[in-house]
Amino acid sequence: MESPDHIIASLKTQANLGTDASGHSRHAVSNPAGKRVLVHNAPFLFTCDEFEKISIKIRHSVVIEGDTIVDVLPADRVNPNNFDAVYDAGKRGGIVLTPGLINTHSHIHMYLMRSAMMLDEGESIDETIDAMARWQRHETDESYTIAGIGDLTEQQKHGITATLTHGPSFSAAEIAAEACGHNLVNAVSAVSNSRPENTPEMVAQLFQEKRAHHSTPAIALHYLYKTPEETLRKVRAVMDDHAALLTFHMSESERVTAETVRAHGVRETELLKKYGLLNSHSLASHVLHVHDEEISRLVEHRVGIAHLPTSNVIHKSGTFKFWAFDERGGAPYVSLGTDSVVSKNRLDILTEAYQTRITHLYERTVKFSSLFKMMTVNGGRVLHMPDRGRIIKGAKADIAFWKLKDRGAIPYDEENPVTLLGNIITHGGRYVRDLMIGGRFVIKDRRHQLIDESKLLSETQAAHMAMRKRVRAQNA
Repeated sequence: MESPDHIIASLKTQANLGTDASGHSRHAVSNPAGKRVLVHNAPFLFTCDEFEKISIKIRHSVVIEGDTIVDVLPADRVNPNNFDAVYDAGKRGGIVLTPGLINTHSHIHMYLMRSAMMLDEGESIDETIDAMARWQRHETDESYTIAGIGDLTEQQKHGITATLTHGPSFSAAEIAAEACGHNLVNAVSAVSNSRPENTPEMVAQLFQEKRAHHSTPAIALHYLYKTPEETLRKVRAVMDDHAALLTFHMSESERVTAETVRAHGVRETELLKKYGLLNSHSLASHVLHVHDEEISRLVEHRVGIAHLPTSNVIHKSGTFKFWAFDERGGAPYVSLGTDSVVSKNRLDILTEAYQTRITHLYERTVKFSSLFKMMTVNGGRVLHMPDRGRIIKGAKADIAFWKLKDRGAIPYDEENPVTLLGNIITHGGRYVRDLMIGGRFVIKDRRHQLIDESKLLSETQAAHMAMRKRVRAQNA
């Protein structure tokens, strides 16, 4: 297989950077080198304001300078001629604007495993994890790089602009994120059976070199029960020294909970407290088999939660106690994640929001406004990205552009636009028309501007089959 550098070069050189020549493009550029961009006259703009309230703006424009939103104002108060580039959001039926969506739990290196597990390798998550290990022995940095680019560009097509990935190779994820212009929290495993070089000391070095990276370093521990106590102490030191984010799978199955007690003598919540890891710089995923008292402590210490309802159902792992967290004031710290393609074949946060609504419907209804927050501001909060997940003055210009005149969006109640938001969430599974990350259009007129997707799909298929051959050879 080609080296990561050659892979990136081949994907970039063929990328189509042009706009739609048919006249259907909403993009008009007067100064290609300029940094003042106007997103003009959007029929609907959904965001959370600075007070955590859902704000629905009608016929508004967004003024962007560089990577930052400098104003959001009524469209009739702005002159489009004063900008280097203008995106006409009111053209031909119009565009709905939302903040770029935030995915707080993924494993981008597993993208080549799509179809490998058939989403249901065994009768439980424990059997699936055992099967995954047989595949992961045959992954390389080259295959990780292809997987990362494939995964992130697919997330981008679903409107996701910021992602936390949890994996073994920092460098492969870093290369992938930079290649496709993604905001990536790059959580690398601090202990790994397959990669003995992964240690807390190695992770600490990444933080010391943080300014040189495109992605943001973070620490990952796949399971707490597999983590030696000395490693937990060292992880705490790295967190203290660098204000680092730690992410881990927590109470994903009853077996995991029992193994933690067997290995450490206490349940996971108590283990986190013992080593000073029960705080707002910890992000726990799944969190299914916890007691009410543990939920109270997690909320009290503002531990972030990545809710993964589709993964939990597919693997028969259990049900997240959403309302127990909500009743204790923990809702602002509950975000959404896709997990990997092994657990959710569609890397889409909108369908994850809908699955959340369905999962918890038997007790009460999770409102569309709450689901919207989970996809946006809550994600920014638990990833410590306060300037992401909103379309307000001072926020980073991460914006998803959704076609209004589209199946699933129409019809809606014009006098109650939240019905449109409800349509977008419950219909789910749609691709953005355009996507902006940090003030730059990464997807324009439905085409990725940095990666040749046709070439990427060919490379992905070839890498997948090469890995299958390695797995089959060993099994034989």
